[in-house]
Amino acid sequence: MRNGVRVAMTMQPRLEPSGLFDLRYAAFLETVAHLRERLHRYCTRMTGSALDGEDVMQETLFEIYRKIEMIDDPGALRSWLFRTAHNRCIDFLRNRQTRRRAEASFAVDEIVLPVEPAGQGADRAIERLVINLPPKERACVLLKDVFDHSLEEIGDLVGSTVGGVKAALSRGRAKLAALPCQPVVRLEPSPDPELSRLLNRYVELFNRRDWDGVRALTSADAQLRVSDCFKGLLSESIYFVEYEKGKASWKMAIGAVDGDTMLLVLHRGEAGWSPAYPVRIEATGGTIDRISDYYACPWLLKAARTVVVASPN
Repeated sequence: MRNGVRVAMTMQPRLEPSGLFDLRYAAFLETVAHLRERLHRYCTRMTGSALDGEDVMQETLFEIYRKIEMIDDPGALRSWLFRTAHNRCIDFLRNRQTRRRAEASFAVDEIVLPVEPAGQGADRAIERLVINLPPKERACVLLKDVFDHSLEEIGDLVGSTVGGVKAALSRGRAKLAALPCQPVVRLEPSPDPELSRLLNRYVELFNRRDWDGVRALTSADAQLRVSDCFKGLLSESIYFVEYEKGKASWKMAIGAVDGDTMLLVLHRGEAGWSPAYPVRIEATGGTIDRISDYYACPWLLKAARTVVVASPN
């Protein structure tokens, strides 16, 4: 099950005698199914990473679901989802290291003259460029010029007035228009040698189906998140059993998505091996303490700026 269904089911909802929960739950699933890819696009462009965008979106879905009993008007779900996603993105960008990487180009919030948005059909180009803008301007340009929200809706989503939204749009559009024709080359962080060794060992053991060896690389309280399916302790999941069922139709390799080193699961087709989805491994002190698996997100690699398989064989 996809489109947020399994995310919701893992929460073990409390059914109400009146059936109100059932109605709210149905509205939640319908809205998520309709908005899922749009939400991911928004979170991806706000965070500057397809995977970070997916993580933010997953947290958004969990947060909304935990508060599902507060939903009185199903029609308000769309705005609630976007507002929560926006706030989560802002929290993400407040991380100092991420902010320095994502906003190196524009640290000054200067006042500029208004300009009109780019011509029709340029929304995809705008999506790729907004990472150069500070968060508020980035959000306003995305919501207006890509997602076609009204000024009033944007003001509500970003916590501003219509006048504030107009000013942010003016600054953001002007900065986009002033960008050089050549793409800006951003320095990516150097790979961590210790993590690289750990990932290589993980891939070697995983491809041999040596699950005891893989588990030995993880901490006792390692966390696992499989988008739309599971969130909790790795030790309480059947994660490796599910991969064992796949037989020889997959293998794992070191790769990179949007410049970040991670693992890529490759599927074998008529044209050979090709990347299907990423797996992000996080470690502390040479021990894996978090695994994020994105097998249920077929749109993720399509939304990424770059996907590189470093060791496909």
